[in-house]
Order: sequence, then C-alpha cells, then structure tokens
Amino acid sequence: MFAKFSFDSGVYTVNYKSHHPAFLKRQESVMKNYKLFINNEFTNPSKGEWFDSLDPFSGMPWAKIPRARESDVDRAVAAAKKALDGPWGSMSASERGALLYKVGALIEKNADQLAKVESRDNGKLMSEVLGQVKYVAKYFYYYAGLADKIEGSVVPIDKPKVFNYIKYEPMGVIASITPWNSSLLLTAWKVAPALCAGNTMVCKPSEFTSASLYDLAELFIEAGVPAGVFNVISGFAMEAGDPLVRHPDVARVAFTGGDEGGRKVYSAAADGLKRVSLELGGKSPNIVFDDADLDNAVNGVITGIFSAGGQTCMAGSRLLLQESIHDEFVEKLVKITQSAKIGDPADESTQIGPVATEPQFQKVLSYIDIAKKEGARCVAGGNRLSGEAYGCGQFVEPTVFVDVTNDMRIAQEEVFGPVLSVIKFKDEEDAVRIGNDIRFGLAAGIWTSNLHRAMLMADKLKAGTVWINNYRSTSYTTPFGGFKHSGIGREGGIEAVKEYLEAKSVWISTDLEMPSPFVRKY
Repeated sequence: MFAKFSFDSGVYTVNYKSHHPAFLKRQESVMKNYKLFINNEFTNPSKGEWFDSLDPFSGMPWAKIPRARESDVDRAVAAAKKALDGPWGSMSASERGALLYKVGALIEKNADQLAKVESRDNGKLMSEVLGQVKYVAKYFYYYAGLADKIEGSVVPIDKPKVFNYIKYEPMGVIASITPWNSSLLLTAWKVAPALCAGNTMVCKPSEFTSASLYDLAELFIEAGVPAGVFNVISGFAMEAGDPLVRHPDVARVAFTGGDEGGRKVYSAAADGLKRVSLELGGKSPNIVFDDADLDNAVNGVITGIFSAGGQTCMAGSRLLLQESIHDEFVEKLVKITQSAKIGDPADESTQIGPVATEPQFQKVLSYIDIAKKEGARCVAGGNRLSGEAYGCGQFVEPTVFVDVTNDMRIAQEEVFGPVLSVIKFKDEEDAVRIGNDIRFGLAAGIWTSNLHRAMLMADKLKAGTVWINNYRSTSYTTPFGGFKHSGIGREGGIEAVKEYLEAKSVWISTDLEMPSPFVRKY
C-alpha cells in the first residue's frame, strides 16, 4: 500500500503494510482536525487549507494541520498587540506569575496526553517525551516565580539635583519559531520567559510537528490567560514564517533551527531592525582523555549522540578519542551501540525510534554515503532498517565512523541523526585545536579524572555549554546558547528574561529652576 504526500519541499512516497499490527492500532484513532489558535479561539485558516501530519513510524497521516497565510499572521499579531493594551498589560507581575503557574500545573496534569501527541508527531520515544513534557511544566513554574522579581535600579548619578532610575519594560509582541525535534520544550524555552517579562506571543511550530502546541493552547484558555497573550499559527516558511518575522508589529523573533534557516530569519528581521535570538545547530566535540572512566564515558558518548536518535542540536556528533585508548574505547562503544533496541517509539522497551521526517531521513542516509566516499570506515550501523518491526522504514541504524579527519564533511556539517564521527587526538593542545576547528560552538563534553585538565579544557573550548563527565544536562535555571554560527542570545535562567526586556532610563530633576536654555553644563 502506498501513500503520496505533498509539502513545500516536494512530494514523496511512503510505503507501508496496512496489515502490520502497529498500523492497525494507529488506524483505530480518528483523524483530528486542528484549527489556528488566535485570540483564545480556534479558528479556520483564511484560505480554508489544511495539510497532513504524518506518523514517522507508520508513515500514515494522523492529523490535519491548518495552513496559515499572511492574513492569518496579521490576525494573530493584531490579537497579541491588543492584549498588551488590555488585561494582560494592566496586570501586576505577581498576577502574571500566578497565571503562568496555573499553565505549568495544567501541563503537568495533562503530560500524558501532550506526550502522546508529540511522540506521534515526531517519532521520539514515548518514555523520553513524557519526561520532557513534565519538565516543560517546571519552566513555567520557574518563570512564574521570577515574574515579580524583575527589579530596576537607582543609579548614583554624578549630577547635582538629579535623580535617575532604570526600569525594565516588555518589548511587545514576540514571534517564536521552533523546529520539529522538540516542539513543546523549545517553545517553552521562549514562551515562559517572554510572558514572565510581560510580552505576548505568536508561535509558529514546524509544519511537521504542530499538533502539540494546539493542545497546549487549550491549557492557556483553561488557566485563564487573557485572549491574545498566546497565539499559535501553523504552516510553511514562506507563507507564514516569513510574514511573521517581517511583521512591523513584531518586536522580537526567537528562533530555534538550523544555521541556514537562522541566517534567513536574521536577514528578514534585519529589515525591521528587530531584536533576534537564534538557537542554531552544532557539531559538538565529545572529548575523552586516557585518564577517564571509560565505562562511564562510553555511556555518556552514547547518550550524547544516540538519545533522541541524534536529532538534537546539542548532539555530541564528533567523538575525540586520545590515541592510547582509541581501539579499546571503540570496541566498547560498538558493542553497546549494536545492542540497542530499535523500533516503535510507543513501545516502552524501544531505545531508538525513527527519523522524524522523510526529508531528514534521506539527508541522514546521504551523509552516510558521503562519509564512506570520503574514506571514513563504518564499524557499526550505516544501514536503513526495513521490515514489519520498522514500520514504513524511516529508520537508520545507530552508526559509528572511525578513521575520520576533521576536514571531512561528516566532521564539519550537522547530520542531525544517529551518526557519530570518531577522531583521534594526541594531547590537550591537539584536542582543543580539533574541538574548536568548526564553525559551530554550541556545546562540548570532556571526560577526564584530572580537575586541572577539566578546567583548562572548559576555558579553551569555544562553546556555550561545556559538560564535564556528563552530557546533555540542561535546566531552566541556567542559560543555554552558542558561540559562532551556533547562535545569538541565551535561553534559560534569568538571562532568558533579559532577552525579552527593554531597559528605560528615567531622569528626574529636583531643581525647579532651569539653567540657561542655550548652554547645557555637563
């Protein structure tokens, strides 16, 4: 049985066996038709168009997603702008914080349902997504508590009879654009601090994974968040994303995605002199020294590259191994990698699920071919998987390449899939050189028992996040973002709130007599 689906990126065909039990189970669910969420109402797109959202495991459509156009963007931005002058803008910070806390509580209460929707949409393991969604709630709790902790300051001015203070104000309407790998989490990274600061939001998720944000929108209504504060539009880049970025009433754009998409957003936003934060791609080095606990390091390396099927911006996709331990470490790595259970993400025992989208699946396969042509040697995986256990076949084996040099494309370009490049290094200086010899600078991992070495490497590596003897730890309490082509700005912690505030300097004269109007004495 074959199905053909059309997207902006082209038309592709999915082959699936309708008799497979997993497919039959999925077919039991009713196709859900979503609507745009604007001004606290679910509304039809202006042109009355929808497109299919596909289950990455089965390849079958499971939901209808509304296709927004520029007129829908205008409606959403207008609603968000109006809310700034309405109840939301007149609320105290404590009142805003109380509403954010209610949103967090409802996310926690409805975590199972939200996780089921997102897992169905992007193919990530249900077990992983559920934990992720529960953590999303904590983002709202954290920023709910910060809402009334945003303090200004009184400045000791060097002028007589003048009083100066600094206050912080919301920027206005914030546009959020997020990718398909972690729709809810990456949206929360933006929405929670932006609303904490008093702004309003128009969110555009990836066309591949829009459903969970519409389910989230229902919780905003239930929490009592005023109309227009949180809006969701779905669709394609040129039809919805670009008009949103360029809209004159959007004050700031918060984008997560690849560096190519980030450059386009940055360029489009520049026309309106908009503030921009970009959380982009990575090709992060995970560096293992010969004094590391190798068993722990192997597990950390696998977590860094194969969790979420390698479909994370922070993936440790370059493994740098000190020469003396290379062979031993690779042997341990391959053994565990080959034991991974691959299959249906809804199965609790599954460890690696499908690639989220068909275009990304083809991209991963193309990079495996590129690596082989460049002379890298595949010691694990390297194949697509097919058969009844693998649904429509959108699976790539967890893959390990050795004999990689840092000038190869497989070492320089973001694959965004379960593909690991292993590179040898001699000493600390060599590791730093290789680690930094990349246009990205999102993250890095260091495995060593030597504290001095750990601190030295952390200082010298050009990365926004450095993990020492762990990998992929994140928190709402601390900033996350990249150096170089990995982005602009930070998400998480108090730093994130600052991204969504304007500083205003206020001068008050205590001298009622004005000096000569023609000569200002400084």
